[in-house]
Amino acid sequence: MEYYVLRLERGGPWDWIRDMREQDGWDEHAAFMDDLVDKGSIILGGPLEGDRETMHIIAAESEQAVRDLFATDPWWVNGMLTPVRIERWTIVLDSRE
Repeated sequence: MEYYVLRLERGGPWDWIRDMREQDGWDEHAAFMDDLVDKGSIILGGPLEGDRETMHIIAAESEQAVRDLFATDPWWVNGMLTPVRIERWTIVLDSRE
């Protein structure tokens, strides 16, 4: 298993006046993401400063596997989140137990 850094940009139908949890489709997106966490696919994730992008650390076999994992995320499908960059990451230092 390899690790990937996935950066996503908010856009499309994103309503900039509303909080993330108030966006259309929040419940479906949150359930989708929680499932990826439960399966061990998402190691860490969340919005970056400025709230325009999010970043996730993903455990997957390949970049295509990362894309496949997110292919049915309601916010990926409707354009609220679009991939900016997917990079393989070699973890050298890790304080997690």
